[in-house]
This record gives sequence, structure tokens and C-alpha cells, in this order.
Amino acid sequence: MSIWGKIIGGVGGLAIGGPIGALIGVAVGSVVDTTVQAVLDPESKRQITFTMGVIALSAKMAKADGHVTREEVDAFKRVFQVPENEVANVGRFFDLARQSTAGFQSYAKQVSDLLSDSPEVLEDLLEGLFHIAEADGHVHPMELAFLQEVASIFGFKGQAWEDIRARHVGPDAKNPYTILGVNHGVSDKELHKHYKSLVKEHHPDRLMAEGVPSDLISVATDRLARINHAYDEIVKSRGKKQEG
Repeated sequence: MSIWGKIIGGVGGLAIGGPIGALIGVAVGSVVDTTVQAVLDPESKRQITFTMGVIALSAKMAKADGHVTREEVDAFKRVFQVPENEVANVGRFFDLARQSTAGFQSYAKQVSDLLSDSPEVLEDLLEGLFHIAEADGHVHPMELAFLQEVASIFGFKGQAWEDIRARHVGPDAKNPYTILGVNHGVSDKELHKHYKSLVKEHHPDRLMAEGVPSDLISVATDRLARINHAYDEIVKSRGKKQEG
């Protein structure tokens, strides 16, 4: 049975529980009975929870400034590569979740708990939410506040949040040093070490090994492309040959 077969069949909601399980139950027109212990293997449970969490947070992200635009919906479909044959199913959950921003913290907490040992996946999810926020040409203050609260729930606070924000909002968003999260005075050796660490953390193959659904890997692919391009720019500006 496919991941969507499990979700639509109601098995996912029963096995997952919590706010995401409840959302599945409402969307498929059934009531989630938390006393029922449905059987679902750990990998499927992880994939369903993550997939539904992404849809719910994306919908609420789009609604954060008070209205959902066509550009934001299109950005969601593009960033998370919704399969053509699943557009109707995804749309059902998206429309239900976007009715208001109320409750987004509970979805973020459930996703964060699920991926507490995979901060790089949570960071890539934030990247995807930023892309949706940027879809209409700017990030609204209310969208930024939404993103900061989600980031905090995910464990990205203080400088960690500032580094993520700076890659999307502000005059240095396209600066290669900002994209890599290093200062201009970093040595060539430390720069290369940091770059290799980022590539390892955000490589799509690693995320797939973590159980992230393949149709959501485009976020990591885009992030990796930006990391590679930023590193190439710095190396070129320093007149150095790239290390392997």
C-alpha cells in the first residue's frame, strides 16, 4: 500500500495520533479514536507524519499574512514536488489546514519530536517554508514571525535562527558567506571543512535514508545547489583551486 493509500484509508491517522493524526481523520471523514492501536511500521509512520506535517505547516505558512495567494500554492507544489496523481489528495489536506494559522505550533512540535535526531531535515523544511513565504515577492512581517516561532520549536534559536533568516531576508541574502554561514575571515582550510560538513548534512541521499519521502527531496537538492554555488564563488574570488 502506498503512503497515500495508508493516509486515505485512515490507518495513518489511527497509528500516528496527535494533532496530525486528528487532521488526517477529519480530512478523510473519520473520527480518530486514540484508544485504537492501528498497526503501522515505523518507516511508514515517520513518512506519513512528516508528509502531513509539511502540508499542514505549508498551508498555515501561506495563511500567516491573512490570505493565501496562487503564487504561494504554486510554490508549495513546486518546492515539495506534489505528484500529479496526488494533487487532489494533497489539496484536500492543504485546504483544511490553511483555514487559519491556529494550532500550527502543535503541528510543528509533532514534526520536531519525530525528527529530533535529524536537525538537518528540520532546517530543510524551514527552507521550503521560506520559499513559500517569498513566492509573492516579499516576506510579510507576520510570515517572518510565523517562521521564527516554527524555527524555535524546531530548536533553531538565537544565532542559529539569524543564520537561516539571513539567507532569505535582508541585504546579504545572496552573499555566499551568508549562504554558507561563515564569516569573511574564515581560513581556506576551515572554509573547506565547513563546506564538506554542509554537503554531508544536506545531501538528498542522506535525507532519503532518514525516511523523508522522495517527493519532498527537492528542498534539499536546492539547498545543496546553493551551498555548492556559494562555495565555488568564494573559492573563485580567493583565486584558489578547489579542494576535493
